[in-house]
Amino acid sequence: MFQKISEAPEQLVCVWVLLCVLLLTAVIVLCVHIYTKSTNYTQERQQLLTKITNLSEERDQLKSERNELQKRLADGWKYYQSSLYFISSEKKSWTESRRYCRERGADLIIINNTEEQDFVKNISGISDLFWIGLTDIEVEGRWKWVDGSTLTSGFWASGEPNSYRGKEEDCAINRSSGWADFSCDYMSKMDL
Repeated sequence: MFQKISEAPEQLVCVWVLLCVLLLTAVIVLCVHIYTKSTNYTQERQQLLTKITNLSEERDQLKSERNELQKRLADGWKYYQSSLYFISSEKKSWTESRRYCRERGADLIIINNTEEQDFVKNISGISDLFWIGLTDIEVEGRWKWVDGSTLTSGFWASGEPNSYRGKEEDCAINRSSGWADFSCDYMSKMDL
């Protein structure tokens, strides 16, 4: 009834060894694959955590800048073309005005174009005179901005600059008709 099939034990051992080698190879390949994926995921996770940290810092910086901007706007500063402007009601000399501005993280205004000149004229009012960041104190007739750049074109009022009556007028003031040179000791409003 039962018939015994006999196979050579060597063939059986070879088949089992081959199966074990294949199984072991599959396990090793699977382990290497899992390890590689795990390493990749760990690196990607670390990169994402770094991005989160950087974005959080950037967000906090932007919040701080927004809060500072809101505070300045509430204090009377005006925003125009990515810059803030402030005209103080205090009357000071050019040097005192510049010091006042710098203590607040600003400087006297540098007017770069007609649009900015018109904007400043509009916010200052018709009768207001205020200092701008322009001087020829180093070399008479060579007008420079407070950042060290040389004046290339300007908005001088008719007949200005003129060093009126031979006086030392080495600082520039903005008025409704345009810029004028004045004595740096003249007491005027300042513009940040």
